Amino acid sequence: MIVLRPHLKAALMCLAGLLLEPTKSSAQMGLSPDVQSRIDKVAACLTTPVVEKDAPSACQTLADRMVADHVPGVSVAVIHDGIIEWAQGFGVVQQGGAPVTAETLFQAGSISKPVAAMAALRLVEQGRISLDSDVDQGLASWHIPSSAAAPGGVVTLRELLSHTAGLTVHGFPGYAATAPIPTLVQILNGEKPANTAPIRLEAPPGSRWKYSGGGYTVMQQLLIDVAHQQFPALLHDTVLAPIGMTHSTYEQPLPDLLTASSATPYQRNGAPIPGGFHTYPEMAAAGLWTTPTDLARFAIEIQRSLRGDANHVLSAAMTKQMLTSVQQHYGLGLKIGGSPENPYFAHDGVNAGFENFMIAYEQGGNGAVVMTNAQGGLQLANALIGSIAKVYGWPDLQPIVRTAIKLDPSALAEYAGVYEINNEFSLDIRLENGQLVVHSPFRPKYQIVPESPSVFFAKVISTEFEFLKNESGQVAHIVLHYEGLETRGERKQQSP
Repeated sequence: MIVLRPHLKAALMCLAGLLLEPTKSSAQMGLSPDVQSRIDKVAACLTTPVVEKDAPSACQTLADRMVADHVPGVSVAVIHDGIIEWAQGFGVVQQGGAPVTAETLFQAGSISKPVAAMAALRLVEQGRISLDSDVDQGLASWHIPSSAAAPGGVVTLRELLSHTAGLTVHGFPGYAATAPIPTLVQILNGEKPANTAPIRLEAPPGSRWKYSGGGYTVMQQLLIDVAHQQFPALLHDTVLAPIGMTHSTYEQPLPDLLTASSATPYQRNGAPIPGGFHTYPEMAAAGLWTTPTDLARFAIEIQRSLRGDANHVLSAAMTKQMLTSVQQHYGLGLKIGGSPENPYFAHDGVNAGFENFMIAYEQGGNGAVVMTNAQGGLQLANALIGSIAKVYGWPDLQPIVRTAIKLDPSALAEYAGVYEINNEFSLDIRLENGQLVVHSPFRPKYQIVPESPSVFFAKVISTEFEFLKNESGQVAHIVLHYEGLETRGERKQQSP
């Protein structure tokens, strides 16, 4: 049985009441014919992130794409001219179940991070913690162990929020309904029943960028120790309530009162996640339950706060720091993209059976959030964002047009091999039926197509693959180009 403190119980009762309101149709919500036309266009033509010049259009309707990708439910909110122009659900919360509405709850996955980062920055502005001092000074329940990999290493909050602290543990799988739930300290130490490794320094703080959900878990403990408040209550008071995110909570597990309003998570093959949605005690990294509408409110708050129009949580100056890249186009909790003249901030999120994407421009008041309840839903979300970008005329994220050339299969064979990427993962590139196919740990296998004798592209992702030869004329390295970043890999062996 979950016992809630009075103010949290009241907040959740209010949340539940809002969730149980009947959903209004587009006509009832008073959407103009122009807005409805844009919704119809967005749902009518989803393509791959990259399309081949002069090739037949590979348009799919949203409904067809959901069936093909085994995604039962999708929820969308679109920001236009500084307001939420429309929010709508598509599909069902579970197979054979009720329709997804704009109020259906989804797990945000790693989009939990920027919301939690905003809370940390709020405490910085209140003078309760420092952005650039040793976080161990604020930690009381646990301390970062010393490490031979970073002798005397001092970790700051800025480094935790920007993934430059040198800490381990990329992400968290969560805990099934029947699994015991570890304490936060057990997670930090990698002690049973925690299902992830200890969070430790593996590189000098500030020396490199490496995504670390572990770093955000250290930040969670820091905020608890400094504020002397449970994390869900702290986030409610500092961020969710001030912004008006009335359909959001960091409570883990989700209170029974709200489960009827939540989507059921599914595997990539269309089967439900065994045991239902997972519990994430790593709340700052992955614990937010929310809706696209509430995340759109979060994005609008950043847009308005940056202009100084509405600073419910952060000042304009602190919001600017949040959106300033530290390393690898990552600020304090958010990915930074776009052009210098028209930058955007974004984040994706993947939990067990939930995959989502959020993006908004700093200027002009545009953006969108897509949430799905299935593994593989992020590809659909990206395609949907691409359709929104095209319909609304955004300068970025529209499908990229590339020109393919023909290479003989015998020439393609020299590129096949296993490439180790930054000592973190490997890409196995094979010649299959006269085509180069990438086997990746992150997605189903996909084809790459030559644009030149050394540069290849895929249609399912916007990454460019460049192959480099050594002095002997043999392919020895690969360089992955994505959003202005370059990641190098070394060929370890030929593919079978």
